[in-house]
Amino acid sequence: EEIQRETAYPDGKVEKVLKNGCHLIFFPNGTCKKVGSDGKTVTITFFNGDVKQIMPDQTVIYYYADAKTTHTTYSDGLEVLQFSNGQIEKHYPDGKKEITFPDQTIKNLFTDGQEESIFPDGTIVRVQRDGSKTIEFNNGQRELHTSQFKRREYPDGTVKTVYMNGQQETKYVSGRVRVKDKDGNIIMDTKL
Repeated sequence: EEIQRETAYPDGKVEKVLKNGCHLIFFPNGTCKKVGSDGKTVTITFFNGDVKQIMPDQTVIYYYADAKTTHTTYSDGLEVLQFSNGQIEKHYPDGKKEITFPDQTIKNLFTDGQEESIFPDGTIVRVQRDGSKTIEFNNGQRELHTSQFKRREYPDGTVKTVYMNGQQETKYVSGRVRVKDKDGNIIMDTKL
């Protein structure tokens, strides 16, 4: 672009005003600031390679050169971080976070301390504040983990529970209940 005017300041800064209305400001440390002809679009290229852009809608896009990471802050408060490995994090104004990992697993962190992970195969893991965990598998099976037991529920209605002491209890749809001790010995079986 053609330069309309150039001004050198005592502190070493140089400002160039282009005929299209853009302002370029060069700082002694190598940083360059470009103000678009609209006066609202600003791009700052720092001496270390970082780039900060301020858009007319006040969206701020900051690129960290060393980490190859982009951090975008929208005017509504949403923040999006894009990492070089493909991971994307969304930080919502209400405190919720959503992380998409390179393998496309999605993890939601809620403000009340709960977590939810959705895996590419359709498996969903939900962790409550007390540490209990529910796992929903794509084959219809469901698992519940608490500090006292682990329970698996099968699509046919069968429920198998393993207690912390190693005892196992299986309840079948037919009403049959089988209990095994920690060593796998049957201690009760109500065959119907």
